[in-house]
Amino acid sequence: MAETLTTPSSTTTTAATAASLQAIVAELGEQFYERGAVVRALMASVLAGQHSLLLGPPGTAKSALARELTSRFTGARYWEILLSKFTDPKRLFGPIDVAALTQGVYRQLFEGRATQADIAFIDEIFKCSAGALNETLAFLNERIYHPENGGAPIACPLISAITASNELGEGEETAALYDRLLVRLEVGYLADPTSFAALVRSAVVAPVQPVATTVDLVELRQAVAADVPAIGVPDGVVDAICELRAQLRRQELIVSDRRWKASVRLLQASAYLAGRPEADSADLEILSAVLWDSPAERRTVERTVLQMVSPDAKEALDLADAVAELEAQLDAMAGQSREALAEWAIKEANKKLARAGKRLAEMVRDAQAAGRSTTTLEQVAAKTRAVHARVMVEALGVDATMVQAQV
Repeated sequence: MAETLTTPSSTTTTAATAASLQAIVAELGEQFYERGAVVRALMASVLAGQHSLLLGPPGTAKSALARELTSRFTGARYWEILLSKFTDPKRLFGPIDVAALTQGVYRQLFEGRATQADIAFIDEIFKCSAGALNETLAFLNERIYHPENGGAPIACPLISAITASNELGEGEETAALYDRLLVRLEVGYLADPTSFAALVRSAVVAPVQPVATTVDLVELRQAVAADVPAIGVPDGVVDAICELRAQLRRQELIVSDRRWKASVRLLQASAYLAGRPEADSADLEILSAVLWDSPAERRTVERTVLQMVSPDAKEALDLADAVAELEAQLDAMAGQSREALAEWAIKEANKKLARAGKRLAEMVRDAQAAGRSTTTLEQVAAKTRAVHARVMVEALGVDATMVQAQV
């Protein structure tokens, strides 16, 4: 059973816990290249008591990231499983006690299974077997398990589950699972050659890791059950959510009322992570990971959300589109001669990317001076640097280890 919280945490304790969680996000953002925004969204999902999905091809550090994040919650009972179409439900929730069965007693052993987990990682979530589906849904949604012997439902202490998959599932069965995953994050292979070079180098010489920041289970539960729900949600944010819903509906993107309601706690978690007593428009950015169903919808949702959040967003996203077009041109030129690549890079790509990078740096400084969120600007700037680095390496033949200082 989950611990019962009987007294509210002090302001000092709340601030200290929030600071530790912020430190964990920062540390993992440094450790996992090009994953800073993903780490923050995963942490917000945990603090909101919601479940998340990491969607991407094999070899993108989905499992490693989930394990590293969950390891920072000391005292938490952790459970992990890799699902397949043949996974027996008892592997998830508890095998039969064979010794008791020989005495004519039918019971399950729950130790070390999902039924006793505070934090879970479920890999290949959409391969959940038909036999385990209903119990998995009840586990994720209601935090209960119905024992094999038909006894009363067992309350599970689960705070949050991180799930992963190489691809989306198909059919109504997996759609029900997908709906339980509030935060949906696409992860791809590293885009920046300098990040890739650092990754390769780390296989030879492991980077020195500082002492890892941790948060105790009791502190985490206090944050989830009391501190995050206490974050204010002013009328201006409610109005913005209503306007966002209307804008998405005009684009024929319909989000269920249940997901809209659940997303409010995610906004509170985002504000808590930022050290603010109430949510503001900057927290709406995290809804870019909530309001899409198919990956094809993600870009539209992201653009709609970000244009509401920041006056800088439209120009930044236009720059992002221009950068994406240059990257597509670079991909299309694969196989051409180095001379052709160099000519294109010198005459077109290099200049455009340099101008975009300079403009984004100016926008970041202006936003900081005005006290506005710079998250979107920094993400677009990082993508611009990554594409610029690719051009330098692939078209101009610059050593990847020397690129970072030049872009």
